[in-house]
Amino acid sequence: MKKIPVRNISSSREPSSGRFSIRKVQDVLDGKELLHDLHRHNFFFVLVLQAGEGIHEIDFTPHKVVDHSVFLLRPGQVHQLHLKAGSTGYLMEFDNEFYHPQEKAAVQRLRKASGKNYCQPEVTRFEKLNAVLSNIFEEYTNKQEGYQEAIKANLEIFYIEFMRQSADPGNAVTPVGSYIQERYEEFIDLLESHLTTLKQVSQYTDLMNLSSYQLNEITKTAVGKTASALIDEYIILETKRYLLATPNQIKDVADHLGYEDVSYFIRFFKKHTGYSPDAFRRNFK
Repeated sequence: MKKIPVRNISSSREPSSGRFSIRKVQDVLDGKELLHDLHRHNFFFVLVLQAGEGIHEIDFTPHKVVDHSVFLLRPGQVHQLHLKAGSTGYLMEFDNEFYHPQEKAAVQRLRKASGKNYCQPEVTRFEKLNAVLSNIFEEYTNKQEGYQEAIKANLEIFYIEFMRQSADPGNAVTPVGSYIQERYEEFIDLLESHLTTLKQVSQYTDLMNLSSYQLNEITKTAVGKTASALIDEYIILETKRYLLATPNQIKDVADHLGYEDVSYFIRFFKKHTGYSPDAFRRNFK
C-alpha cells in the first residue's frame, strides 16, 4: 500500500521544540516556475502572495492564484501548486509542536482559519497581514533572544487578522456557543484520528459520552450537517486523496480505509460522487 507523498518542513528543528520555517516566495522560486505534484504534509502551510499567478488546488478545489492571495492548509490536506516565476510574498510552515495555543479562543481561531483554505482580502487589509509576516520573517532571520516567543505572538496576531479579513458573505458561518464549538471540534478531532476504524455515529457518541441526538444537534448547529453526513464526507475525501495521489489498487484503498467488502466500498463511493473509484481516477487524475 503506497502512501500519499508527504513533504517535510525545509528547516531544522527549532532549539525548543517543533519545526518552523518562513521564506520569501521569490527566494523559493529563484527566478523559475514552481510546480508541486499532488502531495500532503503533516504541518500547517501558509502562502501569502503580494503578487502571483498560477493555480493552487487544495483537496481537489482549484483556486486561481492572483495578487493579494492568502492560502492556508491544515495538516493532512492534499494540494498541488503551480506558481509562476515573478510571484512574491511569504511561505510559512510550522508544525503542532512549534505552535500549539493553549487558550481556547486561540485554539478555535486556528481551527476555523485552517478550515478556510483561501481568501483574497482587499489591498489595505492584505497589507496588515503582510506586515505581520514581515515581522515574523525578521524575527526568524535575526534570531535574537526570545525570537520564538515573538514569532508565536505574531502568529496569534496573524490568525486574528485573517479571521477578521477573510469573511465571505456567501459562505457565512452562524456564530455558535462555546460548548457547541468545543464539542464539534472534539468530534472532528476524533473523526480525523479514527476514520479508518470508526464509521458509525454511535461509536463516536460512546467516546464523547453523548447520545446520537445530542451529537447531531451539535453538528447541525455548528455546520448544518448531521454527524453521519460528516463521517461520509471525510471518508469520500480521503478516498479521493488516495485515488488521485497514489497508484494503489481499489481493493488496497478500500482495505486502508477499513472496508473488507470492496463491492460495498465501490457502491458507497459511487453513491456519493456519481463515479466508481476507477472512473473517478480516470476522469480527474
